[in-house]
Amino acid sequence: MRELLKELIKHKIGCASLIVIFILVVLALFAPYLSPYDPFEINVNEILLPPSLKHPLGTDLLGRDVLSRMIYASRISLEVSLVAVGISIGIGIFLGSLAGYLGGIVDQIISRFIDIMLCFPTIFLILAVIAYLEPSILTIMIVIGATSWMGVARLVRAEIMSLKERDFVLIARVYGAGTFRIIFRHLLPNALPPVLVSASLGLGQAILIESALSFLGIGVQPPIPSWGNILIEGKETLEIAWWLSVFPGLAILITVLAFTLLGETLQEVLNPKREIR
Repeated sequence: MRELLKELIKHKIGCASLIVIFILVVLALFAPYLSPYDPFEINVNEILLPPSLKHPLGTDLLGRDVLSRMIYASRISLEVSLVAVGISIGIGIFLGSLAGYLGGIVDQIISRFIDIMLCFPTIFLILAVIAYLEPSILTIMIVIGATSWMGVARLVRAEIMSLKERDFVLIARVYGAGTFRIIFRHLLPNALPPVLVSASLGLGQAILIESALSFLGIGVQPPIPSWGNILIEGKETLEIAWWLSVFPGLAILITVLAFTLLGETLQEVLNPKREIR
């Protein structure tokens, strides 16, 4: 892990991405201490104030400080993305490993199921499922994770299939290692690099989807702050309160870009032709 971190720091783009992500994590963890105001406090005397020293990012339609709300919103975005990607990676690794190692009818069933799921755009699947459920942070996390695992499953399947006939696997079989021990002890550690890349890209995608759902009104519900629902508040007042749209939009753009560029840097650093240990 230290070697990987050193390699990432050597890349300017990777280093910049790590800095942005580190700032996001700090904001999320220490939101109560870093926020200058209570993000839920309504002040009718300070409605739609432009950015100033008192309110660096201005105020919204209810006089709430936009900076404080955006800091708390970073916590929501990080929480949703981490849990959603965790669910996605877990499902993808499990099904991909079974398909790649067992092969045969198991591989055919799982592969056909993946193909069917990939026929539908992810956002369409999410909208179709969430339409029947009560919007909540937990619902969003589960739905995003349960509808975005297919790419991970394909990656893991391909890696497992390329590794399962290697000598170290054959030796493990000779010594009586069971299927799950071989998969999780011997194969998965060598199949993780592409999964790390997919996870980084998935974090950015999850943040984007959560923001889009909140913007559509079926994601994080007010008064809980989310970059998406702050953005929708500014839609109606764009001409007179540009800061309500610009700042959350920039936050989404920069964060998603950071995770995407980190994923590309990881892909460059983690050579697929690496020596298997």
